[in-house]
Amino acid sequence: MSLTKPERRQRIRFRIRKSISGTATNPRLSIFRSNKEIYAQLIDDVNGVTLLAASSREKEVSKGTNIETANSVGKLVAEKALKAGIEIVTFDRGGYLYHGRIQSLAEGARAAGLKF
Repeated sequence: MSLTKPERRQRIRFRIRKSISGTATNPRLSIFRSNKEIYAQLIDDVNGVTLLAASSREKEVSKGTNIETANSVGKLVAEKALKAGIEIVTFDRGGYLYHGRIQSLAEGARAAGLKF
């Protein structure tokens, strides 16, 4: 029995989430990638609260190729986090490979001052 692509990603996602958890001082940077957009959230899993979010749908994000857009989303989420007093996060790639848009978002967040 072979899994479909979403089922496979879901299994990987659950496996990652067993070991990764976010707190108020060290939230989880969760990524979701659709065909058109990319979204990032900082989540406090202890209280079950999303602290802040950024996506490629916001007007502050510069448009370009998917990789350039993901990089600017990473920078935006890092700027919002630093304003909120959050410097260190735990990166959750959401079952996606650390490649392409996911890698670009992570590099953008690191370049803007977020540590993980």
